[in-house]
Parts: sequence; structure tokens; C-alpha cells
Amino acid sequence: MKTILLIEDNEDIRENMAEILEMSNYKVFTAPDGKAGVALAVEHKPDLIVCDIMMPVLDGYGVIHMLQKNSDTNNIPFIFLTAKAERGEIRKGMELGADDYITKPFNGTELLNAIEARLRKADIIKQEIATGLQGVNELIESAGGKDALKTFADNRDTTLFKKKQVIYSEGNHPYRMYYVQSGKVKVYKTNDDGKELVTALYNEGDFFGFIAMLENTTYKETAEALEAAELAVIPKEDFDNLINNNRHVMQKFIQLLANNVTEKEQQLLSIAYNSLRKKVADALLSLYAKYGKGVENYSIDISRENLANIAGTAKESVIRTLSDFKDEKLIDIKQGDIYILNEKKLANLLN
Repeated sequence: MKTILLIEDNEDIRENMAEILEMSNYKVFTAPDGKAGVALAVEHKPDLIVCDIMMPVLDGYGVIHMLQKNSDTNNIPFIFLTAKAERGEIRKGMELGADDYITKPFNGTELLNAIEARLRKADIIKQEIATGLQGVNELIESAGGKDALKTFADNRDTTLFKKKQVIYSEGNHPYRMYYVQSGKVKVYKTNDDGKELVTALYNEGDFFGFIAMLENTTYKETAEALEAAELAVIPKEDFDNLINNNRHVMQKFIQLLANNVTEKEQQLLSIAYNSLRKKVADALLSLYAKYGKGVENYSIDISRENLANIAGTAKESVIRTLSDFKDEKLIDIKQGDIYILNEKKLANLLN
């Protein structure tokens, strides 16, 4: 049962709201002023708070200010309840961290709709956000509801990229991010000798190219079509609107970037210390996890050069190791395509 905290100095309004919410199967706590409301919020950590603005002892602005400073309560969805509807008042509340505004007078349906909408978004936000591009997709969904991901990418200009065509280059300024409608994309960095290291792979349904926009810097890698790809182009302004209008989404983007840093650190450790066999096995498994899970008899169709760039080793070493894996019946190779025969044994190779 979800818990709601109502902070309202008008006894009739407070009791009426509490009755409506209890009839809708919510557990309700009530407070007659802001000071009492803050104490109840800290004690019970409700799933959502509805708070009047004009109150004795401590007004609504003071309540949200105090709750935002407390790490135990700063992520609780917060709805202001007020007779003031001026734009400046609404803007002030939102800047303090409010998620929504209900203007008096209101009816029970308006109250319930606002609460249910905020609780749905909060439930998505509380879920464990996946690393990589899957996490971005979840964030976009959390910002606008179940169909937000599809809506965000629909009706966009699309561009077709041929195999090996560059989408953006390291050092360029980011003016857009991309959504993969079809095909596969790799992102890589190049050293002074021209050697590549693949740092990410993207598939249908993935967004990419957003980190440089978040950092307000140039691209730190190059993106290239691994095979023919159709990409939806999403302007920077639309992306900025997405993250700037939802503080929870921005918080999760920060978490996502931290997870990405952890992944890159793990990749560097693997390249630095893993054996050649382990590097090639991990590269094969990452490709299979990205593109082949749930696909019967999936074949890894990738050039040996690209596989070497993912593994962080030389092409000749990859070819020799694949031959060894085939002899050991860990994989099969037919017309250049690689079939994984023993995923578990590949994953458990000793370093």
C-alpha cells in the first residue's frame, strides 16, 4: 500500500483529501502545518507528499527546502497545493524541486490523477537503471510514460549510413544524438598510430552520442556503421528539453554516467591484464550478448579486424585464437561467420 503525506492547515480540506485517498487504497498521514509535516516526512518517508503553500509555522516553500536538504527525503515526489496560480509562484515551486502543482479549488479526480501519475514515474525511477544504452531508454520512458521512447524517436528525420560510413568523428561538436532504427553501430577511439579500440556497440532501439552533449564537450570517440544502418536524428534542443524538465531523470543520468565509467574501467583492466584467449572469449561473448541473445543459431558476422579492435589485440592473434577455439569445439566457423557452441566454457576460461 502506497503512503501519502498531506500537509494542509485547513482542517476541512485536509480531512476531505484524506478520505478520498483512503477510499482509493492509500495509507494517509496528515499534518496541520509545515513543521509537523517535515517531522512526519522524516519519520515515515512516504511515497508522495501533497503540501499546501500558505501555512502557519512553516510554509510550503520552507517544507520542500528542508526536505531537499535531507538525503532520506529529497527524492520523494512532491506536489504543491495552492490557491495561487501565478506563473511566478509555480516557477518558484518547480525550481525548489516540486514535481507538480494542483490549484484550488480542485476535485477528487484531479487529485487522484496527479498522485497516480507521479507515483508511476517514481516507480520507474526507483527501478535499477541498467548500464549502457538500455539505461538511457529506461530514463526516456520514465520522463514521459510507457510510450515515451517510441514517441521520442518517431517522426524524426532518418539518415541511411552505409557499412563503414562515419556518423560522427572524434573532436566534432555534438549537435544531435542518434537512435538506431535498424542496423549496427560501433564507437571507437584511435591512438596516434591509427590503431582502433572499440568502446561500445549499438543495436536497433539504442540511443548514442549523448554523453558529449551532457558534458558540453566535443565527441571523444568516432561512431561508424558496423553494417548498413538507419538512424533517427534527434536535435540537441529536444534532448536538452528531455533532461532539463525532469530532475529525477537528470539524477539518473548522473548515475548512468557513473556506471559507464565503471564499465570502461573494467574494459581497460581486461585489456591490460587478461590473457589473449580471455580477451578474445570476452569479445565474442559481448557480441553475442549484444546481438544474439534469444536468436536461434545466431552467427557472429564480423570482420576479424573489428573483432580484434573489440578485444584490444592484433588481428593475427585473433585469427590464431579463433582457430584454437574451433579445435576445442568452443566455437564453429562457417564461411567466416562464428557460431558459439559452448558459451559457459568460454565465459569460464582461466586467465
